[in-house]
Amino acid sequence: MDLLILAAGIAIAVAAASPIVARWLGNPPDQRLVDLEVYRDGGAAILRGAPLYEVLTQPPQFLPFTYPPFAAALAVPFTLLPWRAAQWIWTGLIYAALLICVRYAFRDLIRRTGRWAPLTTGALVAACAWMVPVRDQVRFGQVGLFLLALCLADCCARTPRWPRGALVGLAVAIKLVPGVFLIYFLVTGRWEALRNAVLTAAAATLGAFALLPSDSADFWFGALLEGGDRTGAVNGTTNQAVNGIVARILPEGPVRSLVWLVLVLAMAYYGFKLARRATLAADDLRGPDSNALLLAGVAITGLLSVLLSPVGWIHHLVWMIPVIGALAGDGRDTRRCLLAAGAWFYFLFPLPWWGTKLIGPDDPLISAFFGRIVQDLFGFAAIAMIVLLGTWLVDRTSRTGVPSQPDAEVGTLAP
Repeated sequence: MDLLILAAGIAIAVAAASPIVARWLGNPPDQRLVDLEVYRDGGAAILRGAPLYEVLTQPPQFLPFTYPPFAAALAVPFTLLPWRAAQWIWTGLIYAALLICVRYAFRDLIRRTGRWAPLTTGALVAACAWMVPVRDQVRFGQVGLFLLALCLADCCARTPRWPRGALVGLAVAIKLVPGVFLIYFLVTGRWEALRNAVLTAAAATLGAFALLPSDSADFWFGALLEGGDRTGAVNGTTNQAVNGIVARILPEGPVRSLVWLVLVLAMAYYGFKLARRATLAADDLRGPDSNALLLAGVAITGLLSVLLSPVGWIHHLVWMIPVIGALAGDGRDTRRCLLAAGAWFYFLFPLPWWGTKLIGPDDPLISAFFGRIVQDLFGFAAIAMIVLLGTWLVDRTSRTGVPSQPDAEVGTLAP
């Protein structure tokens, strides 16, 4: 019976993922997993000794390598594989990472289903696979789910078999955006995790300097400073960061930069304050509510990594997976489950792209106005989720949760 349940869970996940894989790996060769091609070309540049940050992928994309040299070194094995094999292996790894993310994000809900846990896991993987940010991970061959898995495992594992913070440090060395977790460790007093993360990131970066001194210098003192000039237009629809929202409203110039700076500072202040609030509230509880609040603090930080970055693409919003997991908890609270289901449903549709269809030279002004709002709906949703998790969820679970150290009653001997 248990084997049948496991087989059913696997079948559900595979059935859900198959149309997505068939769609994007069935694209013309120059239109499939274009970001994987960026990583492979970066690895190939290392092998032939070419300047890493002068490499462009084949037409029609002409995409540059924009990540730290350490990421290019990790991509070298994929340059030794045939292109088709690399695509299939990379896609398989993406779904393996999704499985890890689901296991951490929905740990209490899965555990509550007992022997049916494999079936529950398969259904949750299937549901998450169809969210737009997750589908885009496969479409582009991105690393977002790998980074999400590293950060969730590091922050949410009860008794990690590695130094707490080391996986976050590894994620930072691969891509700078998870660096927000260094601030999270700082504001929540996770000093050991902060130290381990910094040491790991520094060790990986210095190792890349030793292996690739010229490319490392080019990145840290050149390519990194170019920012949006290398990553793409900041006012594009897929940029759901605060910078993208502002850029679609105001023309380029000092005013836009000032507005963005003010909004980012405000977002960072209140966002990290709410992440700290959720995490410290988790420390005061035990059981599923404690896990949900810890997950909420981590999810808020992950959403901040998207909103505060100059470019936060739609596929970076895989952080909605732990958001939904935190809202759902162990599934006992109906209102929380309804909110979780609503958030999941919301991200099944490419809403920002619908907004672009309302904006055109022949469209009326009112249509363009609403088009801009729709164009930013994923970014607005990320902001709303930060507030929801850091205020409503904390208040709700704090009223119903079990304290980690219950107060002694009058007339009893405290231990």
